[in-house]
Amino acid sequence: MTDPENFADDDEVVEAPPLTLPLDAWHRARSARMVEFAGYMMPVQYEGIIAEHLWTRSSAGLFDVSHMGQLVVSSEAGGMAAAEAALEALLPADLSTLKLGGLRYSLLLGDDGGILDDLIVGRWRDAFQLVVNGATKWDDIAHLREYLPDDITLSHRDEHALLALQGPEAAAVLSALDIQPAMPGIVPPEALSFMQAGPYLWQGRPLGISRSGYTGEDGFEISVRNEDVVALADALAALPQVKPIGLGARDSLRLEAGLPLYGHDLSEATEPVSAGLGFAINKRRRSEGGFPGAARILPLLADGAATRRVGLALQGRMAAREGAQVFVGDHLVGQVTSGGFSPSLNHPIAMAYVDAAQSALGTQLEIDMRGRRLSAEVVPLPFVPHRYFRTGAAR
Repeated sequence: MTDPENFADDDEVVEAPPLTLPLDAWHRARSARMVEFAGYMMPVQYEGIIAEHLWTRSSAGLFDVSHMGQLVVSSEAGGMAAAEAALEALLPADLSTLKLGGLRYSLLLGDDGGILDDLIVGRWRDAFQLVVNGATKWDDIAHLREYLPDDITLSHRDEHALLALQGPEAAAVLSALDIQPAMPGIVPPEALSFMQAGPYLWQGRPLGISRSGYTGEDGFEISVRNEDVVALADALAALPQVKPIGLGARDSLRLEAGLPLYGHDLSEATEPVSAGLGFAINKRRRSEGGFPGAARILPLLADGAATRRVGLALQGRMAAREGAQVFVGDHLVGQVTSGGFSPSLNHPIAMAYVDAAQSALGTQLEIDMRGRRLSAEVVPLPFVPHRYFRTGAAR
């Protein structure tokens, strides 16, 4: 007879235990407070969110973002032209203008124009690499495998970890590690411009380094083999400019930078124009279309959307939280999608979707927090200026 304890009830949902990152023991040895996020146990803080936030703004913070998906799209038969055409059928990016080693922010869109995920796409010599959100990567992989042609290969680089080194001292830190280009014609990593990447070697270990990140600061993301990540994290953390930083400060940093977070400010119910992401639909794609949701999105680009994502500066000390309703008098005009206290500005800030008529800078609004009305003003995004490094730009 079959043992009934070996089978779940048909209606019972069996949740898999959270996965661990390659640096799990490394984080715990540094007294990180670990929480479940995107299906992984991840460090939310070490010494405190505000201290870690301000350290990243003034020096260099080391973030473990290995939960994110690193995907490779290639075609043995059709080469880069085939891979490019296949991706352009799913993304609104003009990949023909993306240079070797270049990165571009883009969106994975549903047929109705809803945002399935936001991502970074990069061009390598023989493939495109995508970096997708950890909470959506399995759905992204399933979607890509369903819609990419049969002659296109999709690979998940789950044998690689991903570290983000962010802050004004990040370039000096990488320079101190003596990281070498892996091939002729590649500049040192500290000479990369924002949204450029290249292959490198550190002590014989291969690294993929991009000048990018999601804090608004200058910085780098480093793809490294799982077996090498502890050595690299140790070498980085040994430098006086570097401290490990948790998810809590990563969230407050990206909020100050006015950067939307998928699952909060972006979702399948959100289209790019309302979200303020029209820039991700490149010029040629606007004229030619041919991407999912174009029939809905292109008219919105021309005529405007009914709602808009805005930045809000709040008075007082009480922060607005996700889901709080936004009012003008008794009239409901929107909803907060991200909110918190800004360590850099020393007052609460939030992002919300509001009716377009209430989205002008300087508009006075109220946010309902458990029956208490908080005064808020529409202000420019980002809240804190970005400090990305662009070659040739004045610093």
